[in-house]
Amino acid sequence: MIDLIQPLANRLDTLFAEPLFRILLLAAILLAHFGLRLTFYNRLNSMGWKRATIKRIEKIAFAETWITPFVLGWIFFHPILSWLRGEARLEVLPVGVLTYAAFCLVMGGLFGFLWLLWRPIWEIQHVSAKRDVQVHDVSKQTGLTLARTRKCRWAAKVPMNQIFEMAVEQIELPVVGLPEKLDGYKIAHLSDIHLTGQVAPDFTAHAVSIATDWSPDLIALTGDIVDKQPCVAWLHDLFSPARAKDGCYFVLGNHDTRVSDPDVVRDRMTDAGWIDVGGKAEMVSLRSLECQLLGNEWPWFTRPNDPFISDERIDFRLCLSHSPDQFDWCRRNGVDLMLAGHTHGGQGRLPLAGPILSPSWHGSRWASGDFYRSPTTMHVSRGLSGVHLLRIRCRPELSLITLRCPGS
Repeated sequence: MIDLIQPLANRLDTLFAEPLFRILLLAAILLAHFGLRLTFYNRLNSMGWKRATIKRIEKIAFAETWITPFVLGWIFFHPILSWLRGEARLEVLPVGVLTYAAFCLVMGGLFGFLWLLWRPIWEIQHVSAKRDVQVHDVSKQTGLTLARTRKCRWAAKVPMNQIFEMAVEQIELPVVGLPEKLDGYKIAHLSDIHLTGQVAPDFTAHAVSIATDWSPDLIALTGDIVDKQPCVAWLHDLFSPARAKDGCYFVLGNHDTRVSDPDVVRDRMTDAGWIDVGGKAEMVSLRSLECQLLGNEWPWFTRPNDPFISDERIDFRLCLSHSPDQFDWCRRNGVDLMLAGHTHGGQGRLPLAGPILSPSWHGSRWASGDFYRSPTTMHVSRGLSGVHLLRIRCRPELSLITLRCPGS
């Protein structure tokens, strides 16, 4: 290891001889350190582990993220300062510290390149879909106070926080392989309701009302319905008004595991007239076509077994998945259209760079939007709410999707 690190250190000393360049190199190492922890955080929250386990690891990782650079900076302050001034060479630092710095530069550069590659601005694997967006300031339009707690009222006042600015997005989505009979088929897509008690149920009721008034052929809800047990009692009144010609379908998400018995959520939604497709492959008739509707709740619950969805006579396959991480599963199983949520659009979006946080094995690559990888088109909603009461430049989304044959 020493034989590898010391020549690299000598080369860096030569390339970064000027103090300004050495400051920039140190800044790059620190940026890579924090970037790698963000990469870990995103992947951690895509796992199907128990919430208590994830939160325990999350707290340890958060502490380590700050402790490591602070401790190293404290112990080696004078050697680092001498190096920054150009008064010493990197060899004044222990091999272990140099090894870690090299690791950050190499791995940070690799993941940083991939992060830049998948920025929304480049539109790689994105589907070009026509959008008509109307922003509803729900509190003003309904005249209701939506923040039910002091914490929520405080959060709503944070600059650029858009938690109550619902974006009703009418999307004309081209779907490769869509039968001509389904051209113009309308799907209202809701996701990530997150009933916590922080936000008044009127916010969700407003979304359900708009979706129903649009007269969709089908309504889909892709998980994370309830976070707090008392809110289970709200489900019937909130969702029973929903109507669609071909029915209202739902799956559960990871946050639905927080209630004492997720099956009670399924029962309440079923009582409200919704159809549970979690872990199932249902045959449905859409405009007289033989179609299959799949419900993928993996890795927190179940997904359909592959043999049940291999019938080649199916005209169209639609999958409701809580997480976009099931994109490859849908591709393997010949799904034409996949609807997902879970990532909340990143919860916050930077100008040009887009989302940073995203609980996905693929990071923020599929945080929201429309994507295509043969043979599957995927729409990922930013969702309607969340446990975190901050949505910085990232409005809640109600998707009103009209399916289109490409080129129609």
